[in-house]
Amino acid sequence: MTLFPAGIGRRDQLDEELQAARTALGEDQLIPARVLSQHSGVWLVAEPDQATPPRLVHARAKLRGESDGPPITGDWVALDTGDAIAAVLPRRGTVVRRAVGEGKADRQVLAANVELALVAEPLPEPNERRAERLVAIAGAGDVPVALLLTKADLDPDADATALRLGRSIGIADSIAVSVRTGDGIGVVHSLLPAGATAVLLGPSGAGKSTLVNALLGEERQATGEVRESDRRGRHTTVTRELLSLPHGGLLIDTPGMREVGMWDGGVDDTFEDIVELAAGCRFADCQHDTEPDCAVRDTVPAERLEAWRKLAREQAWVDDRRAAARARESRGRFYERIQREARRAKGQDE
Repeated sequence: MTLFPAGIGRRDQLDEELQAARTALGEDQLIPARVLSQHSGVWLVAEPDQATPPRLVHARAKLRGESDGPPITGDWVALDTGDAIAAVLPRRGTVVRRAVGEGKADRQVLAANVELALVAEPLPEPNERRAERLVAIAGAGDVPVALLLTKADLDPDADATALRLGRSIGIADSIAVSVRTGDGIGVVHSLLPAGATAVLLGPSGAGKSTLVNALLGEERQATGEVRESDRRGRHTTVTRELLSLPHGGLLIDTPGMREVGMWDGGVDDTFEDIVELAAGCRFADCQHDTEPDCAVRDTVPAERLEAWRKLAREQAWVDDRRAAARARESRGRFYERIQREARRAKGQDE
């Protein structure tokens, strides 16, 4: 397994980050490892030189309670001499969504240190709105996206559908893929060079596990039976797992997602066509609804414009909740400081 990402520059950077962790913790014996999967209270990790096989390790209690959450699949971590995760090295290329649950304003990191997100939607009826959401959360983490329309053998116009949907969402790499016929598998392989890490995102029943098995060249991931009613498979993947492909690429397989909540922007990147056209509107805060001299309303399809409004409203809601949480935290620190000063003053008076 080639655990280092593509590019020697990134390897040097990891060495520097590991040394920074050693200095910060005052521990010279820390060694690097990468998280392959998460389990209940333990993490499966592997060292980059593969001198030892992957193993389960614990994390220090402080890490499990940090604001960024515990170590997640794809993380580079520093292990101490007791085989515990002592530090999580800086993350790059993260995919984050709002945590599942109505009214929640918490973040959930789905994958870290990825160079590409593969967004899977099943044919013959791909959900464009859901794909837009997945593209948006990837874009918010500066992760490029390729769109995979799976089960292409169910759509005689699969290639045309992929081209149309890619153009609509603004994705250059949009590929129709069929595990049954092998169409598109070679193209997907070409997107995953040795040392690069991708994450596979999509709903349950999109055929992600079947696609992963095809890329691996073996029946590694469990797959469910296909329902006759809608030709969709059942959800089988239960944890995020970093897998090594035969040609040296790395792929994080993820469970199917029923909810894709916005967290940290990405809306403008996904709707670049609307952003560019909006520069010609009379009003800078134009909502492209009933405002006069709107350059967007009559140009962008109504359903895409409504999708933009919905995601923008959702992002604004999350931003408001996050700002309120920061304000509460700031007030808490302020009152704690006043109380400490009051206790010190009281001690001096006595």
